Amino acid sequence: MKGLELSELYFFEVGRPSMTEYFPELLSKAAAGLSGEGSECLGYDDEISRDHDFGPAFCLWLSDEDYASGGAELEKWYSGLPGEFMGFPARISTAMAGKRVGPMRISDFYRKFTGCAGLPERELQWLRIPEHFLRQVSNGKVFEDQKGDFSKIREGYLDFYPEEVRKKKLAARAVTMAQSGQYNYPRALQRGDDGAAFLALSEFSKAAVSMAHLLSRVYTPYYKWMFRSFRELPLFEKERECLENIIRQPLSEVNTDRIERFCIRIVEIWQSQGLTMKNDSFLEIQGQELYRQIRSDDLRKLHILDG
Repeated sequence: MKGLELSELYFFEVGRPSMTEYFPELLSKAAAGLSGEGSECLGYDDEISRDHDFGPAFCLWLSDEDYASGGAELEKWYSGLPGEFMGFPARISTAMAGKRVGPMRISDFYRKFTGCAGLPERELQWLRIPEHFLRQVSNGKVFEDQKGDFSKIREGYLDFYPEEVRKKKLAARAVTMAQSGQYNYPRALQRGDDGAAFLALSEFSKAAVSMAHLLSRVYTPYYKWMFRSFRELPLFEKERECLENIIRQPLSEVNTDRIERFCIRIVEIWQSQGLTMKNDSFLEIQGQELYRQIRSDDLRKLHILDG
């Protein structure tokens, strides 16, 4: 059983009935669900990931006002819930994990990942939040939210970046892919500099996966789940094997052709999304052109690779 499914059952079969009895007023004000850190919030958990921070648990998100009036009592109540459910022991949280479940302020949850109590108000704020943090505040599932405060903010994040911010990040990824994969990788191979070639390919691959997510309007997750998430993007169904073969053979001259094919696909998608009219597959040119189209003064002041 997946952790998200386990947590939802735990809430509806154990948590919610108990809250109905002891905290009916707070039940109508709190949002319940599971979101944030952990592979179970992405649906990527397996038996290997059950060795830490796994088990029946859920989050209760409350406004600052509601938490101030009943948060302490809810904390005591939550810690007293059954320690086993459906044969799974209660979650044992590691010190590194910190507080991932239980009652918490809505503002604290979003501020932890984004630095904002709600949605970012400025484009530069959006740009400065690491992509995997944005994936964490919008992953998982809300089981119930009668009041709607938590879900309103969540929907704002799920709507994805403001378009000017997306363009700035796309331009940065394009230039990185061009410099690392299309230019420096083959040159490093020609020099016999395996270390430089490996690092160039790593930079290209990370930028390529981020590019694919940006074009699919999905936030890129934490690095260890980047390829897992990439495989789920319909836009790049035909390119999955291409990119994975690049990784499997990091010091192969064949990769120069694979990199070019992947970059050609990027240009095709840019054209379909109205981001470029150019046919040039060298992404440095595409990125520079897109950067010049950005209207935001705050974003245009930044270096093209900043993002």
